Amino acid sequence: MKSLLSDDVVAVRGVLTDTHPVDFHALGLTGAINRLTLPLRKRGTVVHLDTPHHAMEVDRRSATLLYRAAQELLSNVYKFAQASAVTVRLGCVTHGTSHGVQLKVTDDGGGFDVPAAMIGRHTGMGLRLMRVAVGLAGGDVIIESSAAAGTCVTVTLPLD
Repeated sequence: MKSLLSDDVVAVRGVLTDTHPVDFHALGLTGAINRLTLPLRKRGTVVHLDTPHHAMEVDRRSATLLYRAAQELLSNVYKFAQASAVTVRLGCVTHGTSHGVQLKVTDDGGGFDVPAAMIGRHTGMGLRLMRVAVGLAGGDVIIESSAAAGTCVTVTLPLD
């Protein structure tokens, strides 16, 4: 039993801290995010990585922010969602004449009470900090969650 527990601790630490330095040049943003899904895959969660614009140009600052957002979201899926499947979508979006990059993480887990998590004293800090960081970069975060449908978090950053 101790081995299983220690494996879980290592997996959670890997998602939370990702002890390997991020090398966007070698892995690309998609590869770096894919590496974050390994603890979920090892647990048996089915992971779909959808990157329709695989060769898109994303500046390092935006790539780092999207990577950290994915890290937070996948960590939450690992720790709380009890999901059997997760979809991570990274792609370009266009609104009128402006262009952006969007990260969408969707799971089929148990969901959570979004308003309560956003105001709770001991919960939702990672999501709140992510929302602030994305907002400071001119982007937005949309969180949808229900017990029946799981959770979908969309992070959009401007590229212009």
